[in-house]
Amino acid sequence: MKLRPAVFLDRDGVLNMTEVRDGKPFPPADAESLIIIPEAAEALGALKVCGFVLVCVTNQPDVARGTRSLANVEAMNRKVRDLLPLDDLWVCLHDNNDHCPCRKPKPGMLLAAAEKWSIDLAQSWMIGDRAGDVAAGQAAGCRTVFLDRGYDEARPIPAADYTCQELGPAAAHILDYMEIDKMNTINDLKIKLFADGADKTGMLEMYANPLIKGFTTNPTLMRKAGIRDYEAFAREIIAAIPDRPLSFEVFSDEFDEMERQARYIGSWGDNVYVKIPVTNSRGITSAPLVTRLAASGVKQNVTALTTLSQVRDVVDALAGGPSAYVSIFAGRVADTGRDPMPLMAAAVEILRPQPQLELIWASPRELWNVFQADAVGCHIITATNDILKKLALVGKDLTEYSLDTVKMFKNDAEAAGFKLSVG
Repeated sequence: MKLRPAVFLDRDGVLNMTEVRDGKPFPPADAESLIIIPEAAEALGALKVCGFVLVCVTNQPDVARGTRSLANVEAMNRKVRDLLPLDDLWVCLHDNNDHCPCRKPKPGMLLAAAEKWSIDLAQSWMIGDRAGDVAAGQAAGCRTVFLDRGYDEARPIPAADYTCQELGPAAAHILDYMEIDKMNTINDLKIKLFADGADKTGMLEMYANPLIKGFTTNPTLMRKAGIRDYEAFAREIIAAIPDRPLSFEVFSDEFDEMERQARYIGSWGDNVYVKIPVTNSRGITSAPLVTRLAASGVKQNVTALTTLSQVRDVVDALAGGPSAYVSIFAGRVADTGRDPMPLMAAAVEILRPQPQLELIWASPRELWNVFQADAVGCHIITATNDILKKLALVGKDLTEYSLDTVKMFKNDAEAAGFKLSVG
């Protein structure tokens, strides 16, 4: 049987909030007061989509100490399992004096879970907010992440492989670490590449590339390209690219006119998808319009999403309709200092029950985003020609690339005629 990688996670302080008193963390009093850390579902979703077994391993010694009932602990564990995509949850109810081999910092729970789930411990991770969590992971042979919550207690010795303050960055680090050596060839990509632009010459150049499976544009790109006649340009592109999906966006801000435009644009060809913004400029949701268009068979590309609540609303609106795209502007999410990977992974799961829907990673900032989107399970990524042209660099020897960079500096300095009077 092939072994699988896992991520082991402590419960209190990692998956749910703790109460900190005098610098020490304490579990919640009961299930009602247990609050899941806001980013936990997204972070775990990202890890799960990428093939990790997710196992919570938690010490709950208050049962042995007589200060908490077993029923209390079990109720909290049920709530954690109900709200998060965990595969398993292990609990040690003993105190230090019991010398239990499962009580962290001993690795018993991790070893038992590894046997049950056929886990490759050398490829697995332990995430915890206390030194004992990290020690248990190290004893089991896992890589470790320490969530530094600022408690007034000893830090891990030896130090964890990675230290951060929140679960989202921890998950992102694990995903980046596990994928960094795997993305060596374009042929390994499962994701579809769409070119994003409004320059006909550039679009036709990308059309000649068999790796490019579709095209998107929007009014901003069309304006930058100097387009004045929207319909004439769109029909010209449809005639030139008749066999790959093309997305053209409505530009009215009023839903009645938006609907008329959508139905008209949708009639231009079977390969045409109509881009509908998730709201109008006043922040009013377009979900009712999306529902009507889907019910009448209009293929849509619902665009400019940035939150999971928007994803849920749009998927509900598109449910039961024809083929459609849900376009999350992951690049803009990243521009705000947030890691888009957990959000995109959670979105993949939301779309899963509707196989006619495909998730788009929109507005990427660099070629690496293509591989991130592929790793997290996105169906499509849209990118500009400038980014897509870098596909030729995938797998390039880095020493050779370093030398190319040095040569570029040298050639540009010579071409500029730079001189210094030294001495």
